[in-house]
Amino acid sequence: MAVHAPQRVGGRTTDSDRGARGAAFAGVILLVGGVFGVLQGASAIGHSTPYASLVTYTYRFSITSWGWIHLAIGVALLVVGACVLLGMPWARFVGIGLASVSMAMQFIFLPYYPAWALVAIALDIAVLWGLLMQASAPDN
Repeated sequence: MAVHAPQRVGGRTTDSDRGARGAAFAGVILLVGGVFGVLQGASAIGHSTPYASLVTYTYRFSITSWGWIHLAIGVALLVVGACVLLGMPWARFVGIGLASVSMAMQFIFLPYYPAWALVAIALDIAVLWGLLMQASAPDN
């Protein structure tokens, strides 16, 4: 799937063009989410002060552990985002799964840094929308 300019048929944009734009949108948002994940991971590994100290929390890990988790997910988001933009067919499905995992991980991380986690969850929802819009578009 190559990303190209939308074509109009009878004054309307075709479904396959909407899917291509959705994939391009999702690829860019995956890259942005990946950069955020890498920055979030590096900040947590360095024991940055914005992270809250929680006394009791079900999913309690050390901040360093969370940092490595975020770093790994961030790098994976960067790689899959680039592959989506390059039009690799497998990247769409991996992107859907990775965005879902990232969203769940951010939800678990929510008490540590709520603002950043909510932004990351919103980005993951946008990725899912873009990739699922591409998945529902017919191939022409």
